[in-house]
Amino acid sequence: MSALEFVKVNKSFGEVKALADFSLSLEQGELVSFLGPSGCGKTTALRIAAGFESADSGSIHLGSTNIIGLPANQRKMGMVFQSYSLFPHLNIRDNVAFGLKVRGIRSEERLKRATEMLDLVRLSDLGHRMPHQISGGQQQRVALARALATQPHVLLLDEPLSALDAKIRMEVRDEIRRLNRDLGVTTVFVTHDQDEAMSISDRICVMNSGKIEQIGSPRDIYNTPATPFVAYFVGSINSLPHGDTQILIRPENLVLVSPDTSTQWCGTITDITFVGAFTKVSVLLENQNITMSVLAISTQIEHHLSIGTAVGIVERKP
Repeated sequence: MSALEFVKVNKSFGEVKALADFSLSLEQGELVSFLGPSGCGKTTALRIAAGFESADSGSIHLGSTNIIGLPANQRKMGMVFQSYSLFPHLNIRDNVAFGLKVRGIRSEERLKRATEMLDLVRLSDLGHRMPHQISGGQQQRVALARALATQPHVLLLDEPLSALDAKIRMEVRDEIRRLNRDLGVTTVFVTHDQDEAMSISDRICVMNSGKIEQIGSPRDIYNTPATPFVAYFVGSINSLPHGDTQILIRPENLVLVSPDTSTQWCGTITDITFVGAFTKVSVLLENQNITMSVLAISTQIEHHLSIGTAVGIVERKP
């Protein structure tokens, strides 16, 4: 039996179809990312699961129970928002314990559980502080602890990392993955960031215009995209005309070589972008108004290459 299942869920806002026959099953302990551009329906699906929005039709099952008509506080789900949403007048420990207090848990048990959760997210020494006295990354970890304190059957995360800077975002992302594995809590992670989805997910649900384009492991989504939308949205890709069709090639599957008649493509370098371990090289193909991107390991890029250099491009051998 699935831990969480969406069955033909539909939702419209006026003439806008936010979800169209949205169906998806999550297994116990699985972390699934809803990935897609703004307006694709991923947050709507999350809010309907949480009970913050009503569906026009369809059902959502938590185990064997159809929860579509239950109020949010009876759905046994934990929610983490993009904006942390901590209570500014409560210290960190009381923030974590708040959901337990609402449920009528005795103060001694609340304190014990809140302390356990702060230990879990590695903030045990900050329980006495107020939210404004800790960093954004720490605040988001407090929000995670608060959501987990009530022992939810499903954890819902609505773009929880978007307000953090790059380094802290990676740290909190790794923390979410660790908690998912340690606790075995089924998790839905909403994001528009493909790198986040690729690095954190067991499976990715790629969405577009209220529909599911593809569901699969990060490796499958990247290496074998089911639709052109997935190919273009997840990672960078080169598109070359081939008769009535298009050839799609990832930049890392190409190699720069000396230009000669045996190379597949020849052209002139128009841009070189160093991004640390990798370097992106843009090449304008001869006699074509097409620019191809080649992604190479920086240490393997020839030093003599510069803008204006003539080069050849071949596909990397398996």
